[in-house]
Amino acid sequence: QVQLVESGGGLVQAGGSLRLSCTASGRTFSRYTIGWFRQAPGKEREFVATITWSRGTTYYADSVKGRFTISDNAKNTVYLQMNNLKPDDTAGYYCAASVYSGGAYQTESFYQYWGQGTQVTVSS
Repeated sequence: QVQLVESGGGLVQAGGSLRLSCTASGRTFSRYTIGWFRQAPGKEREFVATITWSRGTTYYADSVKGRFTISDNAKNTVYLQMNNLKPDDTAGYYCAASVYSGGAYQTESFYQYWGQGTQVTVSS
C-alpha cells in the first residue's frame, strides 16, 4: 500500500513554469512505476508522463514532450517540471503508482494507487 499526495499546483501565465511534486508514504516508493495524468473540465483523464520502476526510463505524451520533465529525488518524491505552459495545460493533475514495471503505462488501469490531485491553471 502506498499513499500519494500531490502539491505545487497554482495559477501561472502562459509561458511560465511550475513544478509539481508527488510525495509518497507507505511501502518503498522506488518499487513503483509513477505516472502523472491530468483532467480538464468536461474531458477525460489523460496520460502526461511516467517514470519506470527502475527509474531508468521516462515516457511523455506528445502534447508535453520537450516542455515537461518527470524525475525523482531517489527517496519518496517524484516531480513534474512543467515549462512553457499553455492555457491548454489547465487541468487537475494527478500522480499514480503502479506495482508493474512494464505495460500499458499510459492507461489508468495500469495504476493501482492515486493521489487527490492538484490544480494547474494557465492564463493567456
